[in-house]
Amino acid sequence: MTNMKSASQSKPVLDVQGLEVSFLREGQWRSVVRNVSFDVKERETVAVVGESGSGKSVSSMSIMGLIPQSVGRVSGSAVLDGRQLLGLPESELKKIRGRYIAMIFQEPMTSLNPVLSIGFQLCEALMTHRFMSREQAEAEAVRLMDKVRIPAAKARLQEYPHRFSGGMRQRVMIAMALACKPKLLIADEPTTALDVTIQAEILELIRSLQSDDGMSVLFITHDMGVVAEIADRTVVMFNGELIEKNATEAIFEHPAHPYTKALLSAVPRLGSMKGRARPMRFPTVDKVTGASDVPAETTETVKQKDRPVLEVSNLTTRFDVRSGLFGKITSRVHAVEGISFSMLPGETLSLVGESGCGKSTTGRSILRLNQPKSGSIMIDGQDVSKLKGAQLKEMRHSVQSIFQDPFASLNPRLSIGRSIAEPLAAYRKGSSRKISDRVSELLEKVGLEADMSSRYPHEFSGGQRQRICIARALALQPKIVIADEAVSALDVSIKAQVINLMLDLQAEMKLSYLFISHDMAVVERVSHRVAVMYLGEIVEIGPRSAVFENPVHPYTRRLLAAVPVPDPRQRHMAKKLAATEIKSPVRSPDYEPPRRTYREVSPGHSVQVWGEEWERV
Repeated sequence: MTNMKSASQSKPVLDVQGLEVSFLREGQWRSVVRNVSFDVKERETVAVVGESGSGKSVSSMSIMGLIPQSVGRVSGSAVLDGRQLLGLPESELKKIRGRYIAMIFQEPMTSLNPVLSIGFQLCEALMTHRFMSREQAEAEAVRLMDKVRIPAAKARLQEYPHRFSGGMRQRVMIAMALACKPKLLIADEPTTALDVTIQAEILELIRSLQSDDGMSVLFITHDMGVVAEIADRTVVMFNGELIEKNATEAIFEHPAHPYTKALLSAVPRLGSMKGRARPMRFPTVDKVTGASDVPAETTETVKQKDRPVLEVSNLTTRFDVRSGLFGKITSRVHAVEGISFSMLPGETLSLVGESGCGKSTTGRSILRLNQPKSGSIMIDGQDVSKLKGAQLKEMRHSVQSIFQDPFASLNPRLSIGRSIAEPLAAYRKGSSRKISDRVSELLEKVGLEADMSSRYPHEFSGGQRQRICIARALALQPKIVIADEAVSALDVSIKAQVINLMLDLQAEMKLSYLFISHDMAVVERVSHRVAVMYLGEIVEIGPRSAVFENPVHPYTRRLLAAVPVPDPRQRHMAKKLAATEIKSPVRSPDYEPPRRTYREVSPGHSVQVWGEEWERV
């Protein structure tokens, strides 16, 4: 942790005063950032937090001079190491960007040029700002990739972005940002889309590099757990205005503004469900008055004597990889390998694990969007893996899905009313009038107004769009809902609202959720049981309390240890991190996976017997 006393006594590296930003919309200038002032001192990390639309990213883009003058107006002051940035011509800003101030963006794949090698993109910055020769730049690029813990850096220098995982691409972005040893690093949501273990590695990496190079960090995020983990001071923004700023510990212990209290109340805290038998709603705090409620456990009970609504047995899904003129099979992706589980009516079973572990493929296989290679999928006693045509369509009446990105899930050319009505019309569920009434009922059920049905997806916020997707999923009154990272991309308070809605609907409609996520703190809140997946296999499964309070498999323990603790007083100490990527599930065509054995450690809690590869974890 940065020394707060020394940081407070040093002069600011960045001093922002009275920042104002407006955008031209339909011929009128609309104010989006108003009178924002803060500073970042030497070796200090300042977090700017708030929900989408609060003005966080716009403020950072303004400081970097990345808002085109044709559509944006920026006023106020932003002084970097004694030099005013606002109003500088583009030619001068180009000399400053990368050399004195650098930025890491949220999505590395859109920030990296897909047709240029990683080495070329790293060398370009070094040759431009540090005037190195090609040979010197390549040697420095290898050193930088080693520094951000990219294995086999020299060999991977000539590879292209698509050959890297999400976590490794973000490491490349960090290496590029640090290439010229900037005084200030702006990190705009750099860990939002990453798995919890990769997020922990990236946060620790930024901390260690900050310590080594003495740089200051402006960290933009909506994740209060990350704020507690990394920030010395915190700035809270709401609706384009700065509403609170203080030392991070003071913000967490004594939040002054109702909006800050609402943000903190919505943070899922690992271990908060200890001793509770059933899922529990998040508390709600009014963003204006600060009034809050005290949540209770959900009232639904799962009866163990009920017949399972879903039974999956030895499910295996593989994908052939073909190459050559005749499309010969050269390898196979072992996406899901011999997994078994069941779900009871009204139960939430969560599938957790890192990207590439097979969670989403499992959900898609149950829906028959992917064709399983073997195994059985029983829904209400019927093996759906053998269904075709009309029978398959009828099965999907009982199983619906909610996907991660609600904007991509909704047709932008259809009003939301038509989107919700589509499944009802496809299954001929009544007259046009009856379907219209059902759409209105569903919108009200998910907390929206019936007269919103004529609006289009772009007219709604992210949280509202996800509510629309939930309404559509419920249109056919399914027994099972597969929620595939359904809240991962949402702001923390919107995430809490959507989860509360899902829990209320579950209690009311006896829904069973297959909740697919990599967010362990959220999973603990919503689950009855949890299955942990690694490389297409379930390595541990059991009641939520057993898996979270007594994790047995090393991989489960690693996932839980990586979750950021939303308490600055418990900030993780520096630790040695291995630059690990989840192993590839691609195998040769003749590969036969080993037979796995499981042992029961407590009633309903089973763990895969592991070998030497996990002994070092």
